[in-house]
Amino acid sequence: MAMKPPDPIVKDLVLVGGGHAHVQVLKSFGMDPIPGVRVTLISRDVDTPYSGMLPGHIAGHYTADECHIDLQRLCRFAKAALIHTEACGLDTANRRVVCKDGRPPVAYDVLSIDIGSTPSLKFPDAPRLAAVKPIDRLSHKWGLIKERIMHHTQDDKAAPLRVLVVGGGAAGVEMALAMQHRLKGMGAGGSERLKFTILTKGPAILQGHAGGVQRAMQRVLRDRHVEVACGCDVVDVKGRDDHKGGTLACADGRTFEYDECIWCTHASAQQWLTAAGLDLDAEGFIRVDATLQSTNTPNVFAAGDIASVVPHPRPKAGVFAVRQGPPLTANLRRALLGQPLVPFTPQKEFLSLISTGDKYAVASRGAFCFEGGYWWTLKDYIDRAFMQKFTDLPSMADDAISPPPSHPKRTFNPHSASVAFALPPHPTMRCAGCGGKIGASILTRVLKRLQGQVPRRDEVVVGMDDPDDAAVLTIPADDPTAKAPSTSIVQTIDFFRAFMDDPYVFGQICATHALSDCYAMGAKPLSALAMVSLPFAADNKLEEQLFQLMSGACKSLSSANCALVGGHTAESDGPSPCLGFTITGTLNTAAEGDGDGEGRLLSKGGMRGGDKVMLTKAIGTGCLFAADMKGKARGRWMRGAVASMLQSNGPAADVLRKYHATACTDITGFGLLGHLSEMVRSSQARDPSCGIRVRLDPSQVPLLDGALECVKDGHLSTLQESNERVSRFIIDAGGAASSTPSCRLLFDPQTSGGLIATVPASAAAACIEDLRASGHGCASVIGDVETTAEAMAEDEPFISLAG
Repeated sequence: MAMKPPDPIVKDLVLVGGGHAHVQVLKSFGMDPIPGVRVTLISRDVDTPYSGMLPGHIAGHYTADECHIDLQRLCRFAKAALIHTEACGLDTANRRVVCKDGRPPVAYDVLSIDIGSTPSLKFPDAPRLAAVKPIDRLSHKWGLIKERIMHHTQDDKAAPLRVLVVGGGAAGVEMALAMQHRLKGMGAGGSERLKFTILTKGPAILQGHAGGVQRAMQRVLRDRHVEVACGCDVVDVKGRDDHKGGTLACADGRTFEYDECIWCTHASAQQWLTAAGLDLDAEGFIRVDATLQSTNTPNVFAAGDIASVVPHPRPKAGVFAVRQGPPLTANLRRALLGQPLVPFTPQKEFLSLISTGDKYAVASRGAFCFEGGYWWTLKDYIDRAFMQKFTDLPSMADDAISPPPSHPKRTFNPHSASVAFALPPHPTMRCAGCGGKIGASILTRVLKRLQGQVPRRDEVVVGMDDPDDAAVLTIPADDPTAKAPSTSIVQTIDFFRAFMDDPYVFGQICATHALSDCYAMGAKPLSALAMVSLPFAADNKLEEQLFQLMSGACKSLSSANCALVGGHTAESDGPSPCLGFTITGTLNTAAEGDGDGEGRLLSKGGMRGGDKVMLTKAIGTGCLFAADMKGKARGRWMRGAVASMLQSNGPAADVLRKYHATACTDITGFGLLGHLSEMVRSSQARDPSCGIRVRLDPSQVPLLDGALECVKDGHLSTLQESNERVSRFIIDAGGAASSTPSCRLLFDPQTSGGLIATVPASAAAACIEDLRASGHGCASVIGDVETTAEAMAEDEPFISLAG
């Protein structure tokens, strides 16, 4: 029985923002997907903070990882696309979200917005003034504040350092006490060295809370020597000096000098919503009804701080965003299926827990108030239990694929996946990108079998007889008496299956990767032909996905001044898009000998004794994406990998030509050692009278963040085993290649990897300096080329690992 293709995409659910309600939507759709519905999250950050644990993080009770939800892992579990950018507008007429980085708008059928809020910061450019929201930005700022405060307080003769917290609500009080606790624990000193003051606009702190809570917290603040100034309406900041802080001026004429200031005032909405066409309240928040649907745009929902629930007004507090998660999820499902929405009534009373910096808290519910260490323990338990839902996700094992539950009442075919699961699953999750290439040994055997079947032409300078990164062809001169043509054509092709769900970024990476072969040969890209295969989908979904893919590709091609001149498209029954490019470049050989190396053909061969081996990018994309497929890679690791893959090798190639590189190739599917082996073999073939060896120092090879952890945990690309067969050519007296994870990374397949090149030893230091100045901060010398007087046997090892 043939396996049926996956359900075609017919509807798009787009979530803007990774707030407390949206993480619950993602978890739900991961556990119970709707066939035919594609889920996309647009988020400025890949780690979203849980606001309930922020004071504990500031106080030192939680690490950053413990209080942040990894959206990359959550989206991978939910089979949702994560678009790492910030929304800045909304086209409700055409149902599109406008994004900040110039990428094409993202189309939706149903949209939900959960982007939180930001304090009403009147003075965004004031010196040493940090807003508590958006809280995902506070962690970095807090690190800088700690550093400055600790440096100041180490000077016994320095005046006491003044810290102001603007805002007398729960956020301001918790922040002041958390900061004080943490700094005191770090040795910054007590109240004689650090002066904390809370400024509140109201007549007392914690307005709206029970009287018992206010009295308890006033006592705690007095005991901790934290001053409170009431009736302070801050209207100006004076003395704008980033090195000395400033002075806050209040409407009643009072002034408060500060060295550091944290702003924790009433929340406000993001400004781009004012032009979005949505019904907003007087403060700019999205007006929604009891179903959490916009009051004037039926296919748009909102939750969390950004939502103003008209029938049930509530304070801007994380507890309400958390409670809105389940009803929002249910109504998004109903909207996608064309079913009636169900109203949601939030509770009027809830348990409030305000921490005091140390492991102590004041609790209240209605008029009842309690305090003590027990209540902090309870708060800790509640917060950790919430976070555990999104960190301990069900395992995505290689050999365990569970069918989605059937939904007989839905408008989609309830049996669409049943046939697929009647067959045994594939034994492994197959890697995409360059990790999905056919192994080098198979490719080598096929090329040998094809010898004699390929016609030969005099115009082919580099082709099947001496494979390289690209083919090189000469253009016959019009004048038959011309000694040699002045221009050569360079051609290369790359094509692979998608390894990420953001089509725009995938398109960028595909084009960047394809251009790399051209750069590795020393050529300039001229034109590109595209090859696209997309999974079956409704016509409008096909159009949108193709547009996103090619928009990303065109961004990379435009940066290289490479024209897109045509291509071919097709539909397929595969689950993922496939994209590739044929790149044509030119090489002006008349410029041979220019001081910057312009026009000189670079190739894999050409290594010379005494050359230094250098690498321009860190490695590790293969194992990182293998881990990501299983939901085991951290979002920040994947963010670093994507940034590396998006970096063009063009500037690096220019630098290498300038310093007269003798050999060059880019690292892709066969890994660093596989491609280095190709360079040695090609160089050896050009001069069989002597032997060429490379001494490689694995400790100097730069690694992407998280790559080492992935290998240690056993997350390897499906191409790893094939790549490791080249180890027979490696001299490894210490057993490093088989015993250390860092050495196993030398076989890791790379997508859009860096260049590996050899340059004369006398130029190596200057070359590395220029590479780093051109943006390749990881560029390193990783080895040396050595020659022997005698020719080498075909199976003789030619790479040695140092250390």
